[in-house]
Amino acid sequence: MVIHLSKIDDLDLKILSELSNDAAVSVPKLSKKININASVVYSRIKRLVRRGFIKKFTIVINDEALGFSVKALTGINMDSKLRDNVLNELFKIPEVREISEVTGRFDILVTMNSHSLDEMHQLISERIGRIEGVQKTETFIEMRKTVREMLFPSSKVK
Repeated sequence: MVIHLSKIDDLDLKILSELSNDAAVSVPKLSKKININASVVYSRIKRLVRRGFIKKFTIVINDEALGFSVKALTGINMDSKLRDNVLNELFKIPEVREISEVTGRFDILVTMNSHSLDEMHQLISERIGRIEGVQKTETFIEMRKTVREMLFPSSKVK
C-alpha cells in the first residue's frame, strides 16, 4: 500500500505523535490533551487506521524486567542460495526479535535478547553459527541505548 502524506493534516500528525507515545491513551483523554472534540479524534483515528497510517496498536515490553539483560545485533553473511533456510532457522530461535535484510558488509542484521553474556555466546556459536548457509557472523553487544520519542512535524510534509 502506497501512503501519500498529502492525505494527512496537522491534526492527524498531532494524533499520530500522541498515539506513538502512548497507544493506550483513551480517546476522551487524548481529545482533552490536544483540545479537539472526542468524536473528531475518534473518527480521525479510525481514518488513519483505514488508510494504513496506523498499522496496529501495540505495547513496548520491558525486556530487562523479564530478565533479558543482554541485547545484541548480529551481522550475518550467508550463502544467498540458502537464504530461505537461514531466515526460517533464525525465526525458530525464540531469542531472535528482528531480522533485517540490509545493504553493506552484512546480508542480514539480527536483533536478539538473552539473559546473560554466556547465553548470548551459546546462541551465536551453537545456534546461529550452525545454521546451514550462515558463513560468518559479527556481533555487537548493546552497552546503552538512547531512544528518541517519535516526533512529527507540526505542519505536514509535502
